[in-house]
Amino acid sequence: MAIFAMPSLGADMEAGTLVQWMIQPGDTVKRGDVVAVVETQKGAIEIECFEEGIVQSLDAELGATLAVGAALATISAPGTKAVPAQRQAKRPTPAAETKATAQPTDVTKTADVAKPTAPPKPPLDVEKMPLASPAARVLAAERGVNLEMLVGSGPGGAVLLRDVPSSPPTSGTKDNAQPSTKAGLDLAAMRTAIAKAMARSKREIPHYYLTQTIDLQLAFDWLSKTNAQRPPEQRLLMGALFVKASSLAAAEVAQMNGHYDADGYHPSTAVHAGVAIALRGGGLVAPALHDTDSLPIDELMEQMRDVVARARAGRLRSSEMVDGTITVSAMGDTGADAMAAVIYPPQVAIVGFGAPVFRPWIAGDTIVPRMTVTVTLSADHRVSDGRRGAKFLAAVNAALQTPEAL
Repeated sequence: MAIFAMPSLGADMEAGTLVQWMIQPGDTVKRGDVVAVVETQKGAIEIECFEEGIVQSLDAELGATLAVGAALATISAPGTKAVPAQRQAKRPTPAAETKATAQPTDVTKTADVAKPTAPPKPPLDVEKMPLASPAARVLAAERGVNLEMLVGSGPGGAVLLRDVPSSPPTSGTKDNAQPSTKAGLDLAAMRTAIAKAMARSKREIPHYYLTQTIDLQLAFDWLSKTNAQRPPEQRLLMGALFVKASSLAAAEVAQMNGHYDADGYHPSTAVHAGVAIALRGGGLVAPALHDTDSLPIDELMEQMRDVVARARAGRLRSSEMVDGTITVSAMGDTGADAMAAVIYPPQVAIVGFGAPVFRPWIAGDTIVPRMTVTVTLSADHRVSDGRRGAKFLAAVNAALQTPEAL
C-alpha cells in the first residue's frame, strides 16, 4: 500500500483545499493521471498521481484544507483487489455545503453503480472560456449557473467555488452579481504567499548577480523575417527565443540547472524551464515547460501559449508547479531595461531579461544602432560562482547569435 499525500506545489505553499476528486475507489491509476483538484493561493491546480495501482480509499474530504504531506488517498500495487466502494471518504454534509459555498457537491453517483464515471472536464478552448477554476465549472454546470453571469473573486476575476450560487441568478445581467466577500483565495493571499517564499529565498540563499548586455539584432531580424511569412497565430515571440537560449545554456552549465535541498545540490539531466507569467490583475506564477532544451522553437512557442492561457484560466497541473529546474522571466517589449530576479527555491538560478531596446553599439570601427537586451543571472553561491555564471551568460549570448538554430 502507498499513501498518496498532498504534494508541495511550490516553495510558497503550506496547505491546499481539496475541491474535487477525479477518481473513486476501485479505479486504476498510473503516473501522471489527474486525480484531484486543489485550490491554493495561486489558483486551482490539477494534482497528478505519482503512484501506479488501484485506488483503495479516498482519505480526505472535499472542502478540507490540508497541509503539505497530509494523506489524500491510499493506492495499492497493480493487480491488488479493490476494496468495496463504501470505504471512500465521506462527502460533506448538506449543512456544511450551505455553510460554505467553497465546498463542491459530489458529481458522481455511487449507489448501485459498479464504477462511477469521472466528472466532466472543462472545455479545451480556454481562450473563449470565462475565467474559472475547474471545480467551479463543474459545480456551475451541475447547478445550471452561467459562469458569464458571475463576478469572480479569484486571480484576474476568475470564478471560484465560493462564487457559484446554489441557483441561477434571477436578475439577467452580470452587473447585478456581487463579488464574494468571503475570506479565502484572492490576489492579496497570493501576494502574501509570494512574499513569504521570496523572503525565505533571500534569507537562506546566498544570491549573486551577473549582468550582460547582448546584441539582439540578428535574432530580431530573423524573427521579423520569419513572422512576416506566417499568419498571426503561428508567429513567434522573442520570449520563446529567450527561453530556448536559456535552456541550452542550462544544459551546458550544470550548476545552474537543478535543485538544492537539505542534502545539497542535485543537478538535473533534463531542463524544465519555469516561465514567469503575470496574471491578470496582479500575481505571478512560474509553471515549468518540460525538456525545453530539446523542443523545436515552434513547439516551445505553442506550449508557452498553452500554459499562459491555462495559468490565467486556473488550469495548471501539479507537475508544472514543481518540476522546474531553472526559471526565465522576461519583462516584455515595454518593461524595464533590466531585472534582477529572486531565485525560486529549490531551484538555484533564475534568468531575467529586460525589455529589448535600441542602443548605440560598436560594430568594427563604427557606432551603429542595434537591438539589444540586458540579461541578469541570479544564482546560488552554494552551487556556483561568478566564473560559472559568466559561462552561462556567454552560452545564452552565443545561442541568440544563431537564432535559426534554436
